[in-house]
Amino acid sequence: MTDTPETSAEPETAPATEVTGGAHHFDMSGAGAIPQAEVERITEDLVGALKTVYDPEIPVDIYELGLIYKVDLDDDRTVKIDMTLTAPGCPVAGEMPGWVENAVRTVEGIQDVEVHMVFDPPWSPDRMSEEAQVALNWW
Repeated sequence: MTDTPETSAEPETAPATEVTGGAHHFDMSGAGAIPQAEVERITEDLVGALKTVYDPEIPVDIYELGLIYKVDLDDDRTVKIDMTLTAPGCPVAGEMPGWVENAVRTVEGIQDVEVHMVFDPPWSPDRMSEEAQVALNWW
């Protein structure tokens, strides 16, 4: 008789995880009922979706610019995003949250999206990734 490892019918769920990279803060701790592999896929897909949105005055996507301050994923698969603008008087201030919402809605498995515009802390160029700095020749 051989010993076989016990297997569980329960999928592995996501631990209370916070993913922080540069100026970006992904809080997936509210996604405890979502399997870890799916949380990782959703996180990767969210980054990809956010990178499709550009500030029309700057040839760099909003993710690399550091305009995305916080992304939360809840058990009900609602994504809540805190974002900012390069300047409070940005001409697309009224439109950009909609662009972000539309991009994030393309991620498989997302049920709802809430985008909140915040201005604290104010955006500054030091929030940009190295990729953005190179693209803008701010290196």
